Amino acid sequence: MTDVVVQDEQATVLAFLADMQDGRAEEAVAAFDEDVVYTNVGLATLRGRNHAGRVIRLLAQPALGFGVEVTSIASDGALVLTERIDELRVGPLRVRFWVCGRFDVQDGRIVLWRDYFDNVDIAKGVVRGVLALAIPAAAGTMLVTAAAPATLPWPWPVTSLIAH
Repeated sequence: MTDVVVQDEQATVLAFLADMQDGRAEEAVAAFDEDVVYTNVGLATLRGRNHAGRVIRLLAQPALGFGVEVTSIASDGALVLTERIDELRVGPLRVRFWVCGRFDVQDGRIVLWRDYFDNVDIAKGVVRGVLALAIPAAAGTMLVTAAAPATLPWPWPVTSLIAH
């Protein structure tokens, strides 16, 4: 019986990330508990669905975007851990970087979302993104789904290990 609950909590997180990636801001925000706590470690903590939802809605704007490749996922009860490669888009610029995330899910809602990342890795992602603009043939695409394994072909291969 525990396995079913774990799968449901992982499914909640994967559906949330897929909604973000597909620009379905309202569906993504609906996954939040009213009192969600959202932290990008090193940045300000946002409390409440309205505040956290602003970030999601911002990324769904036409000139901006979000992509995600879940490379691994694990859970223990309400706790879901992800390793991901996130992609932030600003116009034609795509910045990809490594992220570890913690999600606490209660009653099908995300009550805590905490992401950890390396600023140096983000800086490298900016450089790679700018180079991809200058040399279009070098640009890869984010082959991502929250439901099936994918790979990121450029600048190096990363194999998804999504556990089902």
